[in-house]
Amino acid sequence: MMTSTMTKTEILDRLRGGLIASAQAYPGEPMRDPRTMDEVAQACVAGGAVGIRAQGLADLALITQHVDVPVIGLWKDGHDGVFITPTLTHAVAVAATGCQIVAMDATRRPRPDGRTFAQTVAGLKEAFPSVLVMADCGCLEDAQAAQDGGTDMLGTTLAGYTGDRPKTDGPDIELVDQVAAIAQVPLIVEGRVHTPEQARTVMEHGAFAVVVGTAITHPTTITSWFVDAVARH
Repeated sequence: MMTSTMTKTEILDRLRGGLIASAQAYPGEPMRDPRTMDEVAQACVAGGAVGIRAQGLADLALITQHVDVPVIGLWKDGHDGVFITPTLTHAVAVAATGCQIVAMDATRRPRPDGRTFAQTVAGLKEAFPSVLVMADCGCLEDAQAAQDGGTDMLGTTLAGYTGDRPKTDGPDIELVDQVAAIAQVPLIVEGRVHTPEQARTVMEHGAFAVVVGTAITHPTTITSWFVDAVARH
């Protein structure tokens, strides 16, 4: 178990230049169980992941007890609009599980509780001063606003999902370049990084670290890739 009282510098040093594995399952899937995601997270750390990204209070409560790397926590609530840690209440609850970083939607869309992203960050920092914030952005304007709003790191998580940018087949390299050019905090590239080559490419384009989820921890999707390939033979 990793202590949640590490300094910002210590947490970032652990993540710098590394792979963060996202251990999440979708509702209704067989793997949608906190114990399963906990084991998946531990397996990723055994493979060299420098951090874990996970969602849901039950999952986070287990994972933070069993891995010795920084954990990026979030709480998905809903399916449309702002649903990744959408309110201050959600953010505080995520931080209370012991994760070192709280990820939240940092788009400029209205939040369910009426607070701005900056107000949410301020409220979270008041409750948990040592917790860092990862801003899940969909475009350059989101990233700039999140940086102005006090985030500790920028993520490209929502690129292609908010209507601001087209959904690329792989990671949105153009956005990575744009955000890297203005970033004064670490840039975490996340979103459709499906191969080791793509992971290396985003690092070459200025990523501080890269998050990979589906291609490592989602066997249903990985299986479908191979099934489709065989069917086209």
